[in-house]
Amino acid sequence: MRNFIPFKESINKIDDVTLTLFPTKKSFISEALNSILAEDIIAVENSPAYPTSGMDGYAIKATDQELKQLTITDKNPAGSVTDSIVTTGTCIKTFTGSLMPQGSDTLIPIENVTVNGDTITINESVPTGFAVREIGENYRENEVLIKKGTKIGFAHIGVLASLNIPQVKIYANPTVAIASTGSEVLDLGEVQSNQAQIRSSNHLTIEALAKKAGAHTIQMGTVKDDIDSITQLLEEGLSQANIVVTTGGVSVGDYDFVQDVVKTRLNATVLFHGVSMKPGMHVLVAIKEGKFIIALPGFAYSSTVCAIIYMLHTIYKFRNGKETLKIMQAKIRHDFPKKANKTIFSACNVSYENGEYMVDFEGKKSGTSAILTNMLGNTALLIQEENSQDIQAGQSVDIILLDHL
Repeated sequence: MRNFIPFKESINKIDDVTLTLFPTKKSFISEALNSILAEDIIAVENSPAYPTSGMDGYAIKATDQELKQLTITDKNPAGSVTDSIVTTGTCIKTFTGSLMPQGSDTLIPIENVTVNGDTITINESVPTGFAVREIGENYRENEVLIKKGTKIGFAHIGVLASLNIPQVKIYANPTVAIASTGSEVLDLGEVQSNQAQIRSSNHLTIEALAKKAGAHTIQMGTVKDDIDSITQLLEEGLSQANIVVTTGGVSVGDYDFVQDVVKTRLNATVLFHGVSMKPGMHVLVAIKEGKFIIALPGFAYSSTVCAIIYMLHTIYKFRNGKETLKIMQAKIRHDFPKKANKTIFSACNVSYENGEYMVDFEGKKSGTSAILTNMLGNTALLIQEENSQDIQAGQSVDIILLDHL
């Protein structure tokens, strides 16, 4: 009798695996978006290095505002350095991004003055230091600006560019090999020869998920239900990839050979085979020489949910960052019963209204774990914990936003 472990325990078993090798590579920052940084980024200087104007106006001594009229002695465009000095009773026209001239401590905006030839009349005073960017306002020398393990986003690219860093060290993305098993499944373009054959979508859906997560992929297509073909498939996958993902062949049927190959022919270390969850209770995860085998159920919805949970989690592990599935809070519009004492993932509609996520199941079909169309539209996965109760309308629930994967 197979032991179905709790869902949280299955995640812990993956987390407990120690990976000893995290290959890195240099990448141009323009190509590093969504990669995981493999080094701390440390400022080598202050930014700004000198007091700088934050807007267009006139550089002055703050106390001179009492004089009401000041003489304009020079202009100070951005990108140049003026030798002129602000003395009592004078000002220098200064532009956004310009260094503040020597002798000045405040920038009065052009909107606050009236210009008459070479003088300004101050109509509205400003506090001392107004519109002056102080040394180190943006960052200071030796400050850690971006920590190792950070997923690089658009703001990180901008900061790296401002630091004049053209290349950064990132963790190399893992490679995932993907295949669907089953004598009844047909790949794209194959001609149906009998009514029992079905078109496989699993390997292509899962490949898309892996690519979206940043992984390199090897598409291995479909393979028939015989032990030699599956053995060859898994051996080839393990020789080329960090993670091998299959769908089908992990249940208790006479032709479910994937589990037999993993356990006996490959002698892989099985982390778990069977989780108290719905869908996907027969999922199998194993380790072979530091590489993962993730064997998912064959039904399309079930394999996709399990790929989101287990494959993405494993990809994140190989990227050595701080990535996780983003679980958000939402409010449910109607009652939703607990249908089994397992951890359940149900596709629901999600919208953002008045500052909170709202979920419902309008138009979602009920039936087997084969209904992949339930994931179309603005969809999330509602999570019901193993020992939770029925959900009442208006209650807060946990969801995984599929658009955020």
